[in-house]
Amino acid sequence: MEEIKLTQYSHGAGCGCKISPKILDEILSSNFSMPDNDRLIVGNHSKDDAAVYDLQNGKALISTTDFFMPIVDDPYNFGRIASANAISDVYAMGGDPIMAIAILGWPINLLSPQVAKKVIEGSKSICLEAGIPLAGGHSIDSPEPIFGLAVNGLVDIKNLKKNNTAQKGDLLLLTKKIGVGILTTAEKKNLLKEGDKTLAADQMMQLNKIGALLGKIEGVHAMTDVTGFGLLGHLIEMAEGSGLSARINFNTVPLISERLIEYVELGSVPGGTNRNWASYGHRVHFNDGHNQGLQKNILADPQTSGGLLIAVDKDAVQDVIELLKQNGLSERTTPIGEITASGDFAITVY
Repeated sequence: MEEIKLTQYSHGAGCGCKISPKILDEILSSNFSMPDNDRLIVGNHSKDDAAVYDLQNGKALISTTDFFMPIVDDPYNFGRIASANAISDVYAMGGDPIMAIAILGWPINLLSPQVAKKVIEGSKSICLEAGIPLAGGHSIDSPEPIFGLAVNGLVDIKNLKKNNTAQKGDLLLLTKKIGVGILTTAEKKNLLKEGDKTLAADQMMQLNKIGALLGKIEGVHAMTDVTGFGLLGHLIEMAEGSGLSARINFNTVPLISERLIEYVELGSVPGGTNRNWASYGHRVHFNDGHNQGLQKNILADPQTSGGLLIAVDKDAVQDVIELLKQNGLSERTTPIGEITASGDFAITVY
């Protein structure tokens, strides 16, 4: 099969394809009301990672879907990344995935079935790592390649984690580095250094399995995964959803490459960053005004298959740190900030 560069067939990339938070709010606002369902634990009334339905046996069903256009050229890796990203929503709720079905849009007049087969094979490999079947799906002929999953999972209700239940004083931890959108943009601009060429893809293909274990720690008050709205966007959802604010220490935010700042200064900023900032920039304050532009471009950078953002009680943070160390995340044990009382801004960066 001839070498295919999937990204040349799409106008967007990964979670950077997401509709901006501001426009999404406009789409979802409606006077049409659905009847209350007392078994729906998490639904449209919050901005959480998945819907959750009470099975009335102490467990709940987690249901989610996520799909996007290629963020890498290799079709096998595209299938792996899109699948890891979709499954992450279940882990972010503290649950265990049990089954997935595929969502495939394919430009059959431009790309061969053999290329689509590679995407599906990549998806199957990630589902195998997650211990779940890829049990079916649906496909359409579309002008651009699209792939993702609808995923179901289970969670003990007592272990369910939401993104709007943080508490004042909670410390914030992040399980993956920031900067995926910047690296993939640098690659498109032919600016990416040889040593950085696999960093983004390798990280995006990592499953957030630790979420199911974090769900069992009572002191973990809230959790979400960081994707297309960037670290700032998803932290705003967590802080404001909890009726609180947050502080971030920029110097402790883990960056995916030691050259990330250099790439930003060379103009490798994805369009999704500016869409994000236009949606929520007025809710963010920077103590260091001189570096505001740089910090904004990193913290609002759209992530694909990003890490888990964890709000944990100070008394339980050592339990979380030990769990991270046991699961190969020793470098992710430094808090990047904390949840504070509600203030003039949702987030303060210092």
